[in-house]
Amino acid sequence: MPSDRSVPAASVPTAAGSDAGIPDRGSPDMVGPGDEHLEALTDALRRYRNAEIAMRGRSRDSMHLGRSDMTALRLLLQAGQTGRPLSPAVLARELGISTAATTVLVDRLTKSGHAERRPSPTDRRGVEIWPTATTDDEVRATMGAMHERMMSVVSVLSPEESGTIHRFLGSLGLAVSGLDFPAPAPPDGA
Repeated sequence: MPSDRSVPAASVPTAAGSDAGIPDRGSPDMVGPGDEHLEALTDALRRYRNAEIAMRGRSRDSMHLGRSDMTALRLLLQAGQTGRPLSPAVLARELGISTAATTVLVDRLTKSGHAERRPSPTDRRGVEIWPTATTDDEVRATMGAMHERMMSVVSVLSPEESGTIHRFLGSLGLAVSGLDFPAPAPPDGA
């Protein structure tokens, strides 16, 4: 019986379009027995991912925000740091939601004091969405401890270790983002 921890051993495209160097483990479909180190690495990735998801949920809860709201705030804060705020249309595109849903989201963030609408200085009809200073402070306080802990872990890595991990995570990200799933079957009678 295959383990739910089995992972595809197929080649993974890189940005250059070549193999990511994932060796063929003898089976075209799955990593097989004797590859405990691969299972251990996969388990470690899952544990990290689960811990990060739980932490992000706790941070959203502490700020009384939903997932889309927190993602929007992150985007607004990044844009604000560059001095180039987001318009509602750009925010909608970045979030992958409709402009109507973005209006509702921005209304929520404005009402809660996390964001504000400002007239665009370059377009009389345009509006810019900015995070409030309070939000910047709140996000820094909420996420600051996480970033400090992460930096303390990565700061002890050698440049070679850091490079290996960077390549690995980049290839893993490409492998996952490149997955296409079949469309669901239509319901019976459709």
